Amino acid sequence: MSEKTLIAAINEALRQEMERDPMVLVMGEDVGVDGGVFRATDGLHAKFGEDRAIDTPLAESAIVGAAIGLAAYGFRPVAEIQFAGFIYPAINQLFNHAARLRMRSQGQFTCPLVVRAPCSGGIRALEHHSESMEALYAHVAGLKVVIPSTPYDAKGLLVQSIREPDPVIFLEPSKYYRAFKQEVPDELYAIPLGEAVIRQEGSDVTLVSWGSMAKPSLQAAADSGKSVEVIDLRTISPWDRDLVLQSVRKTGRLVIAHEAPITGGFGAEIAACVAQEAMYDLKGPILRVGGYDVPMPLARREDYYIPSPQRIAKALQKACEA
Repeated sequence: MSEKTLIAAINEALRQEMERDPMVLVMGEDVGVDGGVFRATDGLHAKFGEDRAIDTPLAESAIVGAAIGLAAYGFRPVAEIQFAGFIYPAINQLFNHAARLRMRSQGQFTCPLVVRAPCSGGIRALEHHSESMEALYAHVAGLKVVIPSTPYDAKGLLVQSIREPDPVIFLEPSKYYRAFKQEVPDELYAIPLGEAVIRQEGSDVTLVSWGSMAKPSLQAAADSGKSVEVIDLRTISPWDRDLVLQSVRKTGRLVIAHEAPITGGFGAEIAACVAQEAMYDLKGPILRVGGYDVPMPLARREDYYIPSPQRIAKALQKACEA
């Protein structure tokens, strides 16, 4: 057990899975010699060689397309897209091929592919570098969507994602890469996909968030003056309906926080599920706190867009007034 940053935990997960399974490889722009734009793949080229830490051209469709072919024939590729906002040229490959390969081939082929990408704002990046479009991928049957918020979760969830028989979109909040350290086991371990975690127990109101909103949510809970049950989903697709419903039935109130635009964000799916399955347990309306329905602004306006602990705390207090 040792303290690690989120980026170090990801690097360790990749290295240990590559040591365990010779069919695991990494590929993407600058992931080889340079170790990736955030150094997530640092040292893998030197240890495993150019056949397993593969530098590719700057062509997202080609990166994912080649990875799909490798996955269909027994490899377990982990493709890196430098930023989530650059993934759109590969949408055709992901939506029409990776997600459908099992169904299209009637189970003759699977697609054990992981696509990693930094996501969300908070690092004062340029346009297309701060996307939070997890709801887009969650809408596609056949894709699993994972967003860790801690080093411990990042390592365990990535290990499990690599071992999954079907494609996984693995989104990493870039502002957490080196923001803090956490005790992480040195040995391999896997965290099952689809299992949320309660970060803090409470009785007044349930607060659900994930990824970049996990830490602001805990701060908001502390600032709100309420007894807040804080849930970190960790996996968007599949998501842990049972845990969320169990919590809402206890507290009677629900606030959902995400960095993505509020309209069509994944919070709407959670709200709809709770309204359908636990309507008579609710003491008041479900509230959502999210980004605005505009593109992520550039650096000077970024803090106005990203939900702050103050905005989330205000929603928690409002929910408890009902």
